[in-house]
Amino acid sequence: MEATGHYWLSFIIAEVIRFGRFTTTQLADDKLLSLRQLCRYRLSLVDSVSELKCRIITVLDQVFHEYERLFSDTWGSSSKALLEKYQTPEDILALDISELANFLKTHSRGQLGYVKAEKIKDAAQNTFGIKIAQSAFKFQLKQLIDQVLFIENQIKSLDEEIEFYYNQFDSHLTSTPGIGSITASIILSEIGDITRFKNASSLVAYAGIDPTVKQSGQFLANNNKMSKRGSPYLRRALFLAASTCTLRESPLNDYYNKKRSEGKHHLTAVGAIALNLTHIVFAIMRDNKDYVPMA
Repeated sequence: MEATGHYWLSFIIAEVIRFGRFTTTQLADDKLLSLRQLCRYRLSLVDSVSELKCRIITVLDQVFHEYERLFSDTWGSSSKALLEKYQTPEDILALDISELANFLKTHSRGQLGYVKAEKIKDAAQNTFGIKIAQSAFKFQLKQLIDQVLFIENQIKSLDEEIEFYYNQFDSHLTSTPGIGSITASIILSEIGDITRFKNASSLVAYAGIDPTVKQSGQFLANNNKMSKRGSPYLRRALFLAASTCTLRESPLNDYYNKKRSEGKHHLTAVGAIALNLTHIVFAIMRDNKDYVPMA
């Protein structure tokens, strides 16, 4: 029994070290651990919002199937404001078109108005959505939307707290394209002491973005799938940053376009950027200097 106890103690210690929940620095015991806790909490809130939005779309499809086609982004400011106040086609039909146009104009900073109001009115009038039990659908949608808005407000407050802790570190991660303060906070908190990693390749392995390799006899092939070892939080942050790089001009965006021109799938090209980003992150944290693009 005693031997079993020692085994489990050793196992727990190994797991703690393996997943970066411990470093020998005093800093990690306080500020870094606080930052990591808040960042992981934020990711859980983001996941909750995503799940709620999926549930809203499912209910909305039943009562107002045409709604998703009315806005380029269902969760943009105009659409979200409309859903917050008017959940069903009947609610929209009860509005005077000028009132709806003014509502849209206010919440879109003047970008939407009468023309959009006409389209929304027409869609509400001719919807194929369920016509019965409207009050039940309306009640459910209102509660789900209220939950989304509540959690999004929590995330805003949480972001301020995360930035408070991040600013206490001498970090240069935000000098990298695609990495804002929140993403930098996640990366920093998951990596901790960079000296734990002997080189960039070991950090790549820890992030779990190194491609797995299949081998059979004399055949060796790269299946282009990520190994998914190590920290899922770090991997997620790196892929988020890589995805952002595909939208902004930078050397990493040029690299993405090069991969796409070679016929690589979007996700494969994003994975290649994430791999490059990991090497850049390692160099920045190792040298404690801003990112400088290679000429």
